[in-house]
Amino acid sequence: MAIGYDRLVLGLQARSSGTIVLKLFKRPIHALIVAALCAGVPLSSSFAQQDILPMRVSSTMGSYLAGLSAIDALDARRAASLFMQAAERDWDNPIYSSQAFLAYLLAGDISEAATMAQHVIDLTPEDELAHLVLGSVALKQRRYASADQMLSRVPEASLVGIIASVMRAWAEVGEGDMTAANSILSDVGQGGFDEFIIFHRAILADVGGERDTAIDLARQAYELDPLVPRIAEAYIRMLGNAGRFEEAQAVLDTFAEQGVEHPVVDSLREAIANGKKPGLFAGSVQSGAAEMLHGLGTALARDGSIQLGVGFLQLANYLDPEAAIISISLGELLASAGRYDEADAIFESVPNDSPLRINALIRLAENIDLRGDRDAAISRLQNIAVSNPDSQEVHGILGDTLRYAERWEEAAEAYSSVIDGLDPARPNDWRFYYVRGISYERAKQWDRAEADFLKALELRPNHPDVLNYLGYTWVDRGENLEEALEMIEQAVELSPRNGYIVDSLGWAFYKLGRIDEAVEVLEDAVNLLPADPEINDHLGDVYWVAGRQREAMFQWRIAIDVDEDGAVTERATPKLLNGLDPNAPIGD
Repeated sequence: MAIGYDRLVLGLQARSSGTIVLKLFKRPIHALIVAALCAGVPLSSSFAQQDILPMRVSSTMGSYLAGLSAIDALDARRAASLFMQAAERDWDNPIYSSQAFLAYLLAGDISEAATMAQHVIDLTPEDELAHLVLGSVALKQRRYASADQMLSRVPEASLVGIIASVMRAWAEVGEGDMTAANSILSDVGQGGFDEFIIFHRAILADVGGERDTAIDLARQAYELDPLVPRIAEAYIRMLGNAGRFEEAQAVLDTFAEQGVEHPVVDSLREAIANGKKPGLFAGSVQSGAAEMLHGLGTALARDGSIQLGVGFLQLANYLDPEAAIISISLGELLASAGRYDEADAIFESVPNDSPLRINALIRLAENIDLRGDRDAAISRLQNIAVSNPDSQEVHGILGDTLRYAERWEEAAEAYSSVIDGLDPARPNDWRFYYVRGISYERAKQWDRAEADFLKALELRPNHPDVLNYLGYTWVDRGENLEEALEMIEQAVELSPRNGYIVDSLGWAFYKLGRIDEAVEVLEDAVNLLPADPEINDHLGDVYWVAGRQREAMFQWRIAIDVDEDGAVTERATPKLLNGLDPNAPIGD
Protein backbone atom coordinates (compact mmCIF):
# COMPACT_ATOMS: atom_id res chain seq x y z
CA MET A 1 0.00 0.00 0.00
CA ALA A 2 1.47 3.34 -0.99
CA ILE A 3 2.15 6.05 1.55
CA GLY A 4 -0.77 7.69 3.28
CA TYR A 5 -3.42 5.15 2.25
CA ASP A 6 -3.15 3.13 5.45
CA ARG A 7 -2.91 6.30 7.53
CA LEU A 8 -5.88 7.78 5.68
CA VAL A 9 -7.92 4.65 6.37
CA LEU A 10 -7.01 4.32 10.05
CA GLY A 11 -7.17 8.01 10.82
CA LEU A 12 -10.55 8.54 9.28
CA GLN A 13 -12.01 5.39 10.79
CA ALA A 14 -10.93 6.68 14.18
CA ARG A 15 -12.76 9.95 13.66
CA SER A 16 -16.18 8.41 13.23
CA SER A 17 -18.05 5.14 13.55
CA GLY A 18 -20.97 6.39 11.49
CA THR A 19 -23.12 4.08 9.42
CA ILE A 20 -23.07 3.79 5.66
CA VAL A 21 -25.15 6.27 3.76
CA LEU A 22 -26.07 6.16 0.13
CA LYS A 23 -25.26 9.73 -0.84
CA LEU A 24 -21.57 8.85 -0.91
CA PHE A 25 -20.28 11.62 -3.09
CA LYS A 26 -22.23 14.42 -1.43
CA ARG A 27 -20.76 14.12 2.04
CA PRO A 28 -17.94 16.03 3.75
CA ILE A 29 -14.65 14.30 3.13
CA HIS A 30 -13.99 12.87 6.60
CA ALA A 31 -17.37 11.27 7.10
CA LEU A 32 -17.42 10.24 3.47
CA ILE A 33 -14.19 8.23 3.62
CA VAL A 34 -15.29 6.59 6.85
CA ALA A 35 -18.43 5.46 5.08
CA ALA A 36 -16.50 4.31 2.05
CA LEU A 37 -14.09 2.28 4.14
CA CYS A 38 -16.56 0.60 6.46
CA ALA A 39 -18.42 -1.44 3.83
CA GLY A 40 -19.19 -1.86 0.16
CA VAL A 41 -21.42 0.96 -1.01
CA PRO A 42 -23.00 2.08 -4.28
CA LEU A 43 -20.70 4.28 -6.26
CA SER A 44 -23.08 6.60 -8.03
CA SER A 45 -24.71 9.42 -6.13
CA SER A 46 -27.93 9.03 -8.01
CA PHE A 47 -28.32 5.54 -6.61
CA ALA A 48 -29.57 7.30 -3.48
CA GLN A 49 -32.73 8.10 -5.42
CA GLN A 50 -33.87 4.51 -5.83
CA ASP A 51 -36.60 4.96 -3.22
CA ILE A 52 -38.35 7.36 -5.61
CA LEU A 53 -38.00 5.02 -8.58
CA PRO A 54 -41.25 5.12 -10.53
CA MET A 55 -42.97 1.78 -11.06
CA ARG A 56 -43.16 1.56 -14.82
CA VAL A 57 -43.59 -1.63 -16.79
CA SER A 58 -42.70 -4.82 -14.94
CA SER A 59 -40.05 -5.81 -17.49
CA THR A 60 -38.18 -2.58 -16.83
CA MET A 61 -38.33 -3.08 -13.08
CA GLY A 62 -37.35 -6.72 -13.50
CA SER A 63 -34.26 -5.79 -15.49
CA TYR A 64 -33.34 -3.19 -12.91
CA LEU A 65 -33.73 -5.53 -9.94
CA ALA A 66 -31.85 -8.30 -11.70
CA GLY A 67 -29.10 -5.79 -12.43
CA LEU A 68 -28.86 -4.88 -8.76
CA SER A 69 -28.45 -8.55 -7.88
CA ALA A 70 -25.78 -9.01 -10.55
CA ILE A 71 -23.78 -5.95 -9.55
CA ASP A 72 -23.92 -6.97 -5.89
CA ALA A 73 -22.14 -10.17 -6.97
CA LEU A 74 -19.71 -8.11 -9.08
CA ASP A 75 -21.11 -9.74 -12.23
CA ALA A 76 -20.60 -6.37 -13.85
CA ARG A 77 -21.02 -7.30 -17.51
CA ARG A 78 -24.37 -8.94 -16.90
CA ALA A 79 -25.41 -6.03 -14.70
CA ALA A 80 -24.52 -3.55 -17.44
CA SER A 81 -26.67 -5.45 -19.94
CA LEU A 82 -29.62 -5.55 -17.55
CA PHE A 83 -29.37 -1.90 -16.53
CA MET A 84 -29.11 -0.88 -20.18
CA GLN A 85 -32.31 -2.79 -20.92
CA ALA A 86 -34.03 -0.71 -18.26
CA ALA A 87 -32.36 2.54 -19.36
CA GLU A 88 -33.31 2.08 -23.01
CA ARG A 89 -36.96 1.73 -22.00
CA ASP A 90 -36.82 4.86 -19.83
CA TRP A 91 -33.92 6.94 -21.16
CA ASP A 92 -34.59 9.99 -19.00
CA ASN A 93 -34.56 8.03 -15.75
CA PRO A 94 -31.27 8.95 -14.01
CA ILE A 95 -31.25 5.86 -11.82
CA TYR A 96 -31.20 3.32 -14.65
CA SER A 97 -28.57 5.27 -16.54
CA SER A 98 -26.33 5.82 -13.54
CA GLN A 99 -26.40 2.14 -12.67
CA ALA A 100 -25.55 1.18 -16.25
CA PHE A 101 -22.64 3.64 -16.11
CA LEU A 102 -21.44 2.14 -12.84
CA ALA A 103 -21.68 -1.41 -14.16
CA TYR A 104 -19.64 -0.56 -17.26
CA LEU A 105 -16.99 0.99 -15.03
CA LEU A 106 -16.79 -2.08 -12.79
CA ALA A 107 -16.56 -4.28 -15.88
CA GLY A 108 -13.59 -2.25 -17.10
CA ASP A 109 -15.42 -1.14 -20.24
CA ILE A 110 -14.33 2.47 -19.94
CA SER A 111 -15.46 3.41 -23.45
CA GLU A 112 -19.08 2.48 -22.70
CA ALA A 113 -18.77 3.91 -19.20
CA ALA A 114 -17.69 7.25 -20.67
CA THR A 115 -20.63 7.26 -23.07
CA MET A 116 -23.06 6.67 -20.24
CA ALA A 117 -21.20 9.14 -17.99
CA GLN A 118 -21.99 11.95 -20.39
CA HIS A 119 -25.66 10.97 -20.38
CA VAL A 120 -25.63 10.75 -16.57
CA ILE A 121 -24.20 14.27 -16.36
CA ASP A 122 -26.95 15.50 -18.72
CA LEU A 123 -29.50 14.08 -16.28
CA THR A 124 -27.63 14.71 -13.02
CA PRO A 125 -25.02 17.44 -13.53
CA GLU A 126 -23.54 17.05 -10.05
CA ASP A 127 -22.61 13.34 -10.43
CA GLU A 128 -18.96 13.33 -9.35
CA LEU A 129 -17.95 9.85 -10.47
CA ALA A 130 -19.17 10.56 -14.00
CA HIS A 131 -16.98 13.67 -14.14
CA LEU A 132 -14.03 11.65 -12.82
CA VAL A 133 -14.39 9.01 -15.53
CA LEU A 134 -14.69 11.60 -18.31
CA GLY A 135 -11.69 13.45 -16.90
CA SER A 136 -9.72 10.20 -16.85
CA VAL A 137 -10.58 9.53 -20.48
CA ALA A 138 -9.39 13.01 -21.45
CA LEU A 139 -6.19 12.46 -19.47
CA LYS A 140 -5.62 9.13 -21.21
CA GLN A 141 -6.10 10.81 -24.59
CA ARG A 142 -3.66 13.60 -23.62
CA ARG A 143 -6.41 16.22 -23.83
CA TYR A 144 -5.06 17.81 -20.70
CA ALA A 145 -6.98 21.09 -20.82
CA SER A 146 -10.22 19.16 -21.25
CA ALA A 147 -9.27 16.85 -18.39
CA ASP A 148 -8.61 19.81 -16.11
CA GLN A 149 -11.88 21.44 -17.08
CA MET A 150 -13.92 18.29 -16.42
CA LEU A 151 -12.17 17.39 -13.15
CA SER A 152 -12.41 20.94 -11.79
CA ARG A 153 -16.19 20.52 -11.64
CA VAL A 154 -15.86 18.01 -8.80
CA PRO A 155 -16.07 19.66 -5.34
CA GLU A 156 -12.85 19.23 -3.40
CA ALA A 157 -14.57 18.26 -0.14
CA SER A 158 -15.27 14.67 -1.19
CA LEU A 159 -13.37 11.47 -1.80
CA VAL A 160 -13.76 11.83 -5.55
CA GLY A 161 -12.77 15.46 -5.12
CA ILE A 162 -9.38 14.48 -3.67
CA ILE A 163 -8.80 12.09 -6.56
CA ALA A 164 -9.92 14.67 -9.11
CA SER A 165 -7.54 17.25 -7.62
CA VAL A 166 -4.57 14.90 -7.88
CA MET A 167 -5.51 14.05 -11.46
CA ARG A 168 -5.82 17.76 -12.26
CA ALA A 169 -2.26 18.14 -11.02
CA TRP A 170 -1.21 15.41 -13.46
CA ALA A 171 -3.04 17.23 -16.26
CA GLU A 172 -0.98 20.33 -15.45
CA VAL A 173 2.19 18.22 -15.69
CA GLY A 174 1.00 17.14 -19.11
CA GLU A 175 0.65 20.79 -20.03
CA GLY A 176 4.15 21.47 -18.73
CA ASP A 177 2.99 23.70 -15.87
CA MET A 178 4.71 22.31 -12.77
CA THR A 179 3.91 25.43 -10.76
CA ALA A 180 0.18 24.91 -11.21
CA ALA A 181 0.53 21.19 -10.49
CA ASN A 182 2.35 21.79 -7.20
CA SER A 183 -0.15 24.46 -6.21
CA ILE A 184 -3.04 22.01 -6.61
CA LEU A 185 -1.30 19.33 -4.54
CA SER A 186 -0.38 21.87 -1.86
CA ASP A 187 -4.06 22.71 -1.49
CA VAL A 188 -4.88 19.01 -1.06
CA GLY A 189 -2.13 18.63 1.54
CA GLN A 190 -3.42 21.62 3.50
CA GLY A 191 -6.74 19.80 3.81
CA GLY A 192 -5.12 17.44 6.31
CA PHE A 193 -3.73 14.92 3.83
CA ASP A 194 -0.10 15.98 3.61
CA GLU A 195 1.23 12.48 4.31
CA PHE A 196 -1.21 11.03 1.80
CA ILE A 197 -0.04 13.42 -0.90
CA ILE A 198 3.74 13.48 -0.34
CA PHE A 199 4.43 10.29 -2.28
CA HIS A 200 2.43 11.54 -5.24
CA ARG A 201 4.26 14.85 -5.19
CA ALA A 202 7.51 12.88 -5.48
CA ILE A 203 6.29 10.93 -8.51
CA LEU A 204 4.83 14.04 -10.09
CA ALA A 205 8.13 15.92 -9.69
CA ASP A 206 10.02 12.99 -11.19
CA VAL A 207 7.83 12.83 -14.29
CA GLY A 208 7.92 16.62 -14.54
CA GLY A 209 11.73 16.62 -14.66
CA GLU A 210 12.35 18.06 -11.18
CA ARG A 211 14.57 15.15 -10.17
CA ASP A 212 16.26 16.67 -7.08
CA THR A 213 12.90 17.69 -5.67
CA ALA A 214 11.53 14.24 -6.46
CA ILE A 215 14.34 12.52 -4.56
CA ASP A 216 13.87 14.76 -1.53
CA LEU A 217 10.13 14.09 -1.44
CA ALA A 218 10.64 10.36 -1.99
CA ARG A 219 13.10 10.34 0.90
CA GLN A 220 10.48 11.93 3.15
CA ALA A 221 7.93 9.34 2.04
CA TYR A 222 10.42 6.54 2.61
CA GLU A 223 11.28 7.75 6.11
CA LEU A 224 7.59 7.74 7.00
CA ASP A 225 6.97 4.22 5.64
CA PRO A 226 10.28 2.49 4.88
CA LEU A 227 8.83 -1.00 4.39
CA VAL A 228 6.13 -0.17 1.84
CA PRO A 229 7.30 -1.78 -1.42
CA ARG A 230 5.97 0.90 -3.79
CA ILE A 231 7.68 3.66 -1.83
CA ALA A 232 10.94 1.76 -1.62
CA GLU A 233 10.83 0.99 -5.36
CA ALA A 234 10.21 4.61 -6.30
CA TYR A 235 12.99 5.90 -4.03
CA ILE A 236 15.48 3.29 -5.27
CA ARG A 237 14.70 4.11 -8.90
CA MET A 238 15.07 7.85 -8.36
CA LEU A 239 18.40 7.41 -6.57
CA GLY A 240 19.66 5.00 -9.20
CA ASN A 241 18.62 7.23 -12.08
CA ALA A 242 20.55 10.06 -10.43
CA GLY A 243 23.67 7.87 -10.21
CA ARG A 244 23.45 7.61 -6.41
CA PHE A 245 23.90 3.85 -6.45
CA GLU A 246 25.34 3.45 -2.95
CA GLU A 247 22.31 5.15 -1.43
CA ALA A 248 20.00 3.02 -3.59
CA GLN A 249 21.83 -0.11 -2.45
CA ALA A 250 21.44 0.96 1.18
CA VAL A 251 17.66 1.17 0.72
CA LEU A 252 17.65 -2.29 -0.86
CA ASP A 253 19.71 -3.69 2.01
CA THR A 254 17.46 -2.15 4.66
CA PHE A 255 14.44 -3.57 2.91
CA ALA A 256 15.99 -7.04 2.83
CA GLU A 257 17.22 -6.93 6.42
CA GLN A 258 13.63 -6.64 7.66
CA GLY A 259 12.61 -9.78 5.82
CA VAL A 260 10.33 -7.94 3.41
CA GLU A 261 10.17 -9.63 0.02
CA HIS A 262 8.79 -8.03 -3.12
CA PRO A 263 9.63 -9.22 -6.63
CA VAL A 264 9.59 -5.77 -8.21
CA VAL A 265 11.94 -4.34 -5.58
CA ASP A 266 14.17 -7.39 -5.85
CA SER A 267 14.27 -6.98 -9.64
CA LEU A 268 16.18 -3.71 -9.15
CA ARG A 269 19.15 -5.36 -7.41
CA GLU A 270 21.09 -6.31 -10.52
CA ALA A 271 20.86 -2.87 -12.13
CA ILE A 272 21.87 -1.07 -8.94
CA ALA A 273 24.74 -3.48 -8.24
CA ASN A 274 26.06 -2.94 -11.78
CA GLY A 275 25.71 0.84 -11.69
CA LYS A 276 22.93 0.95 -14.28
CA LYS A 277 19.96 3.30 -14.21
CA PRO A 278 16.87 1.24 -13.33
CA GLY A 279 14.35 3.41 -15.20
CA LEU A 280 11.51 5.65 -14.09
CA PHE A 281 8.94 4.57 -11.53
CA ALA A 282 6.24 6.27 -13.60
CA GLY A 283 7.09 6.89 -17.21
CA SER A 284 4.18 9.16 -18.09
CA VAL A 285 1.42 11.37 -16.80
CA GLN A 286 -0.99 8.49 -17.30
CA SER A 287 1.01 5.99 -15.26
CA GLY A 288 1.51 8.54 -12.49
CA ALA A 289 -2.23 9.15 -12.21
CA ALA A 290 -2.82 5.39 -12.35
CA GLU A 291 -0.54 4.87 -9.34
CA MET A 292 -2.76 7.11 -7.22
CA LEU A 293 -5.91 5.26 -8.29
CA HIS A 294 -4.19 1.92 -7.70
CA GLY A 295 -3.09 2.75 -4.18
CA LEU A 296 -6.38 4.24 -3.08
CA GLY A 297 -8.48 1.57 -4.78
CA THR A 298 -6.51 -1.20 -3.09
CA ALA A 299 -6.81 0.48 0.31
CA LEU A 300 -10.55 1.03 -0.01
CA ALA A 301 -11.17 -2.55 -1.12
CA ARG A 302 -9.05 -3.90 1.70
CA ASP A 303 -11.26 -2.06 4.16
CA GLY A 304 -14.52 -3.34 2.74
CA SER A 305 -15.56 -0.99 -0.04
CA ILE A 306 -15.23 -3.59 -2.79
CA GLN A 307 -17.16 -1.82 -5.56
CA LEU A 308 -15.35 1.43 -4.99
CA GLY A 309 -12.02 -0.39 -5.05
CA VAL A 310 -12.81 -2.23 -8.27
CA GLY A 311 -13.95 0.98 -9.93
CA PHE A 312 -10.75 2.84 -9.12
CA LEU A 313 -8.57 -0.13 -10.09
CA GLN A 314 -10.38 -0.44 -13.43
CA LEU A 315 -9.66 3.23 -14.09
CA ALA A 316 -6.03 2.69 -13.08
CA ASN A 317 -5.78 -0.27 -15.43
CA TYR A 318 -7.28 1.83 -18.23
CA LEU A 319 -4.73 4.61 -17.71
CA ASP A 320 -1.75 2.24 -17.46
CA PRO A 321 -2.62 -1.18 -18.93
CA GLU A 322 1.04 -2.25 -18.93
CA ALA A 323 1.37 -1.96 -15.13
CA ALA A 324 1.42 -5.56 -13.96
CA ILE A 325 1.09 -4.57 -10.33
CA ILE A 326 -2.28 -2.94 -11.07
CA SER A 327 -3.39 -6.05 -12.93
CA ILE A 328 -2.39 -8.27 -10.00
CA SER A 329 -4.27 -6.07 -7.51
CA LEU A 330 -7.39 -6.00 -9.67
CA GLY A 331 -7.26 -9.76 -10.23
CA GLU A 332 -6.86 -10.43 -6.52
CA LEU A 333 -9.85 -8.25 -5.72
CA LEU A 334 -12.05 -9.93 -8.31
CA ALA A 335 -10.98 -13.35 -7.05
CA SER A 336 -11.87 -12.35 -3.48
CA ALA A 337 -15.39 -11.64 -4.76
CA GLY A 338 -15.60 -15.04 -6.45
CA ARG A 339 -15.11 -13.72 -10.00
CA TYR A 340 -12.52 -16.35 -10.79
CA ASP A 341 -12.82 -16.37 -14.59
CA GLU A 342 -12.29 -12.60 -14.83
CA ALA A 343 -9.43 -12.81 -12.35
CA ASP A 344 -7.78 -15.66 -14.26
CA ALA A 345 -7.91 -13.70 -17.50
CA ILE A 346 -6.14 -10.79 -15.80
CA PHE A 347 -3.47 -12.99 -14.20
CA GLU A 348 -2.81 -14.76 -17.50
CA SER A 349 -2.24 -11.39 -19.17
CA VAL A 350 0.83 -10.62 -17.03
CA PRO A 351 3.82 -10.92 -19.40
CA ASN A 352 6.35 -13.71 -18.98
CA ASP A 353 9.19 -11.23 -18.53
CA SER A 354 7.46 -9.34 -15.72
CA PRO A 355 8.89 -9.71 -12.19
CA LEU A 356 5.29 -10.38 -11.15
CA ARG A 357 4.75 -13.30 -13.52
CA ILE A 358 5.43 -15.83 -10.75
CA ASN A 359 2.90 -14.05 -8.55
CA ALA A 360 0.33 -14.28 -11.33
CA LEU A 361 0.95 -18.04 -11.68
CA ILE A 362 0.56 -18.45 -7.93
CA ARG A 363 -2.74 -16.56 -7.99
CA LEU A 364 -3.99 -18.82 -10.77
CA ALA A 365 -3.19 -21.84 -8.59
CA GLU A 366 -4.91 -20.25 -5.60
CA ASN A 367 -8.03 -19.73 -7.70
CA ILE A 368 -8.06 -23.43 -8.47
CA ASP A 369 -8.05 -24.04 -4.72
CA LEU A 370 -10.82 -21.50 -4.17
CA ARG A 371 -12.92 -23.28 -6.79
CA GLY A 372 -12.71 -26.40 -4.65
CA ASP A 373 -9.96 -28.50 -6.28
CA ARG A 374 -7.24 -28.35 -3.64
CA ASP A 375 -5.29 -31.34 -4.97
CA ALA A 376 -5.02 -29.73 -8.42
CA ALA A 377 -3.96 -26.45 -6.81
CA ILE A 378 -1.23 -28.22 -4.83
CA SER A 379 -0.01 -29.97 -7.97
CA ARG A 380 0.14 -26.64 -9.81
CA LEU A 381 2.02 -24.98 -6.94
CA GLN A 382 4.48 -27.86 -6.78
CA ASN A 383 5.24 -27.40 -10.47
CA ILE A 384 5.77 -23.67 -9.97
CA ALA A 385 8.07 -24.41 -7.02
CA VAL A 386 10.19 -26.76 -9.11
CA SER A 387 10.62 -24.07 -11.76
CA ASN A 388 11.28 -21.35 -9.16
CA PRO A 389 13.24 -22.98 -6.33
CA ASP A 390 14.35 -19.65 -4.83
CA SER A 391 10.88 -18.11 -4.56
CA GLN A 392 9.84 -17.70 -0.93
CA GLU A 393 6.27 -16.92 -1.90
CA VAL A 394 5.81 -20.10 -3.94
CA HIS A 395 7.10 -22.39 -1.20
CA GLY A 396 5.28 -20.44 1.51
CA ILE A 397 1.90 -20.64 -0.23
CA LEU A 398 2.51 -24.27 -1.14
CA GLY A 399 3.16 -24.93 2.55
CA ASP A 400 -0.02 -23.09 3.53
CA THR A 401 -2.13 -25.02 1.02
CA LEU A 402 -0.68 -28.35 2.16
CA ARG A 403 -1.36 -27.35 5.76
CA TYR A 404 -4.99 -26.53 4.94
CA ALA A 405 -5.19 -30.02 3.40
CA GLU A 406 -3.76 -31.43 6.66
CA ARG A 407 -0.79 -32.88 4.81
CA TRP A 408 1.41 -31.93 7.73
CA GLU A 409 4.76 -33.47 6.84
CA GLU A 410 4.63 -32.18 3.27
CA ALA A 411 3.70 -28.73 4.57
CA ALA A 412 6.70 -28.76 6.92
CA GLU A 413 8.93 -29.74 4.02
CA ALA A 414 7.65 -26.81 1.91
CA TYR A 415 8.26 -24.37 4.76
CA SER A 416 11.75 -25.85 5.20
CA SER A 417 12.50 -24.88 1.61
CA VAL A 418 11.96 -21.27 2.68
CA ILE A 419 13.74 -21.51 6.02
CA ASP A 420 16.80 -23.23 4.56
CA GLY A 421 17.31 -20.18 2.33
CA LEU A 422 17.24 -17.66 5.18
CA ASP A 423 20.71 -16.35 5.90
CA PRO A 424 20.20 -15.06 8.47
CA ALA A 425 16.59 -15.28 9.63
CA ARG A 426 15.05 -11.80 9.92
CA PRO A 427 12.25 -10.48 12.14
CA ASN A 428 9.55 -10.90 9.50
CA ASP A 429 10.60 -14.51 8.98
CA TRP A 430 9.00 -15.49 12.30
CA ARG A 431 5.90 -16.71 10.47
CA PHE A 432 7.73 -19.45 8.57
CA TYR A 433 8.96 -20.96 11.82
CA TYR A 434 5.53 -20.59 13.39
CA VAL A 435 3.59 -22.37 10.62
CA ARG A 436 6.28 -25.06 10.30
CA GLY A 437 6.00 -25.53 14.06
CA ILE A 438 2.24 -26.04 13.70
CA SER A 439 2.87 -28.58 10.93
CA TYR A 440 5.41 -30.48 13.02
CA GLU A 441 3.11 -30.45 16.07
CA ARG A 442 0.21 -31.85 14.06
CA ALA A 443 2.55 -34.44 12.57
CA LYS A 444 3.43 -35.47 16.16
CA GLN A 445 7.03 -34.27 15.89
CA TRP A 446 6.96 -32.20 19.07
CA ASP A 447 10.67 -31.65 19.56
CA ARG A 448 10.93 -30.02 16.14
CA ALA A 449 7.72 -28.06 16.68
CA GLU A 450 8.86 -26.71 20.03
CA ALA A 451 12.17 -25.56 18.58
CA ASP A 452 10.35 -23.70 15.79
CA PHE A 453 7.95 -21.97 18.17
CA LEU A 454 10.85 -20.81 20.33
CA LYS A 455 12.69 -19.54 17.23
CA ALA A 456 9.57 -17.66 16.13
CA LEU A 457 9.44 -15.96 19.54
CA GLU A 458 13.12 -15.12 19.28
CA LEU A 459 12.48 -13.33 16.00
CA ARG A 460 9.19 -11.74 17.07
CA PRO A 461 9.02 -11.60 20.87
CA ASN A 462 5.56 -11.36 22.42
CA HIS A 463 3.61 -12.29 19.31
CA PRO A 464 0.20 -13.36 20.69
CA ASP A 465 -0.36 -16.23 18.24
CA VAL A 466 2.97 -17.86 19.00
CA LEU A 467 2.65 -17.29 22.76
CA ASN A 468 -0.81 -18.83 22.66
CA TYR A 469 0.09 -21.88 20.59
CA LEU A 470 3.23 -22.77 22.51
CA GLY A 471 1.72 -21.99 25.92
CA TYR A 472 -1.45 -23.96 25.20
CA THR A 473 0.49 -26.96 23.92
CA TRP A 474 2.74 -26.94 26.97
CA VAL A 475 -0.32 -26.93 29.21
CA ASP A 476 -1.91 -29.70 27.20
CA ARG A 477 1.27 -31.76 27.55
CA GLY A 478 1.66 -30.94 31.24
CA GLU A 479 5.03 -29.24 30.67
CA ASN A 480 6.40 -25.89 31.87
CA LEU A 481 3.02 -25.08 33.39
CA GLU A 482 3.85 -21.81 35.12
CA GLU A 483 5.68 -20.42 32.10
CA ALA A 484 2.94 -21.68 29.80
CA LEU A 485 0.21 -19.95 31.77
CA GLU A 486 2.19 -16.71 31.80
CA MET A 487 2.54 -16.96 28.00
CA ILE A 488 -1.19 -17.42 27.46
CA GLU A 489 -2.07 -14.61 29.88
CA GLN A 490 0.34 -12.36 28.00
CA ALA A 491 -1.26 -13.38 24.70
CA VAL A 492 -4.71 -12.47 26.05
CA GLU A 493 -3.39 -9.13 27.24
CA LEU A 494 -1.99 -8.45 23.77
CA SER A 495 -5.10 -9.69 21.95
CA PRO A 496 -8.06 -9.50 24.35
CA ARG A 497 -10.73 -9.74 21.62
CA ASN A 498 -9.35 -12.93 20.11
CA GLY A 499 -11.79 -15.61 21.21
CA TYR A 500 -9.43 -18.46 20.41
CA ILE A 501 -6.70 -17.06 22.61
CA VAL A 502 -9.16 -16.36 25.43
CA ASP A 503 -10.37 -19.95 25.06
CA SER A 504 -6.80 -21.15 25.48
CA LEU A 505 -6.50 -19.32 28.78
CA GLY A 506 -9.77 -20.77 30.04
CA TRP A 507 -8.77 -24.26 28.99
CA ALA A 508 -5.38 -23.82 30.65
CA PHE A 509 -7.11 -22.90 33.93
CA TYR A 510 -9.27 -26.00 33.51
CA LYS A 511 -6.30 -28.26 32.94
CA LEU A 512 -4.67 -26.80 36.04
CA GLY A 513 -7.78 -27.44 38.12
CA ARG A 514 -8.62 -23.73 38.58
CA ILE A 515 -12.28 -24.27 37.72
CA ASP A 516 -13.85 -21.00 38.87
CA GLU A 517 -11.35 -19.02 36.77
CA ALA A 518 -11.88 -21.40 33.85
CA VAL A 519 -15.65 -20.81 33.94
CA GLU A 520 -15.27 -17.04 33.92
CA VAL A 521 -12.74 -16.95 31.08
CA LEU A 522 -14.49 -19.53 28.89
CA GLU A 523 -17.77 -17.65 29.23
CA ASP A 524 -15.92 -14.62 27.87
CA ALA A 525 -14.57 -16.75 25.01
CA VAL A 526 -18.06 -17.97 24.08
CA ASN A 527 -19.32 -14.39 24.07
CA LEU A 528 -16.55 -13.52 21.63
CA LEU A 529 -17.12 -16.56 19.38
CA PRO A 530 -20.60 -17.91 20.13
CA ALA A 531 -20.69 -20.20 17.08
CA ASP A 532 -17.37 -21.97 17.64
CA PRO A 533 -17.94 -25.67 18.46
CA GLU A 534 -14.62 -26.21 20.25
CA ILE A 535 -15.12 -23.30 22.66
CA ASN A 536 -18.71 -24.34 23.43
CA ASP A 537 -17.52 -27.89 24.11
CA HIS A 538 -14.81 -26.58 26.44
CA LEU A 539 -17.32 -24.49 28.37
CA GLY A 540 -19.59 -27.54 28.69
CA ASP A 541 -16.77 -29.57 30.19
CA VAL A 542 -15.96 -26.82 32.67
CA TYR A 543 -19.60 -26.41 33.68
CA TRP A 544 -19.84 -30.15 34.35
CA VAL A 545 -16.80 -30.20 36.59
CA ALA A 546 -18.14 -27.10 38.36
CA GLY A 547 -21.33 -29.02 39.17
CA ARG A 548 -23.49 -27.15 36.67
CA GLN A 549 -24.61 -30.25 34.74
CA ARG A 550 -27.73 -28.80 33.11
CA GLU A 551 -25.76 -25.88 31.68
CA ALA A 552 -23.06 -28.32 30.54
CA MET A 553 -25.62 -30.35 28.58
CA PHE A 554 -26.95 -27.16 26.99
CA GLN A 555 -23.45 -26.09 25.95
CA TRP A 556 -22.59 -29.48 24.46
CA ARG A 557 -25.80 -29.36 22.40
CA ILE A 558 -24.76 -25.98 21.03
CA ALA A 559 -21.31 -27.37 20.20
CA ILE A 560 -22.91 -30.19 18.22
CA ASP A 561 -25.37 -27.88 16.46
CA VAL A 562 -22.65 -25.50 15.19
CA ASP A 563 -20.09 -28.22 14.35
CA GLU A 564 -19.63 -28.50 10.59
CA ASP A 565 -16.83 -31.05 10.24
CA GLY A 566 -18.03 -33.54 12.88
CA ALA A 567 -14.92 -33.71 15.05
CA VAL A 568 -16.52 -32.00 18.06
CA THR A 569 -19.81 -33.83 17.51
CA GLU A 570 -18.04 -37.17 17.82
CA ARG A 571 -16.51 -36.08 21.11
CA ALA A 572 -19.54 -34.31 22.58
CA THR A 573 -22.35 -36.76 21.74
CA PRO A 574 -21.38 -39.40 24.34
CA LYS A 575 -21.25 -36.67 26.97
CA LEU A 576 -24.93 -35.90 26.37
CA LEU A 577 -25.69 -39.45 27.44
CA ASN A 578 -23.26 -39.98 30.27
CA GLY A 579 -21.65 -36.64 31.12
CA LEU A 580 -17.95 -36.58 31.82
CA ASP A 581 -16.29 -39.66 33.26
CA PRO A 582 -15.89 -38.69 36.92
CA ASN A 583 -12.82 -40.86 37.20
CA ALA A 584 -11.04 -39.36 34.19
CA PRO A 585 -8.29 -36.80 34.75
CA ILE A 586 -9.38 -33.21 34.24
CA GLY A 587 -9.24 -32.25 30.59
CA ASP A 588 -9.45 -35.79 29.19
